[in-house]
Amino acid sequence: MSRITGVFDKFRGGYACSQAILTEYCELFGLDCDTAMKIAAGFAAGMRMGGTCGAVTGAYMVLGLRFAHENCEVPEGRKKVYDAVRKFTERFAGIHGTVECKALLDCDVGTETGMQKAVQNNLFKTVCPKFVKTSAELLEEMISGAGQ
Repeated sequence: MSRITGVFDKFRGGYACSQAILTEYCELFGLDCDTAMKIAAGFAAGMRMGGTCGAVTGAYMVLGLRFAHENCEVPEGRKKVYDAVRKFTERFAGIHGTVECKALLDCDVGTETGMQKAVQNNLFKTVCPKFVKTSAELLEEMISGAGQ
């Protein structure tokens, strides 16, 4: 089973988008799944405020695990991560037009009305899977070096 399939299965099985992404990749970088699940829990639906898509923020976490240098407490140690996040963001937005959850879903899930609309229209199950899939596909390319 590919990691893309694993991410997709986890998301369809009830994981938040951010959790599906981070937990599928975490052990490649020495992070245990339970810790990854907790770290990513607050990032779904744009941090539940319609901000940056949870599948995107989950991918950013994976990119940090992959590209941060051991001395990432200084700016030079974060340079590769910043470059990878920029490239990922540009590519995701190039495909979907934005990385912002409220624009991707065409409703502001940070409001009660927007969340109701998302739930009533089943957006998390009908629209979000394509964002989760794109994030996993881009990650596969980037962490393997093909997308760098």
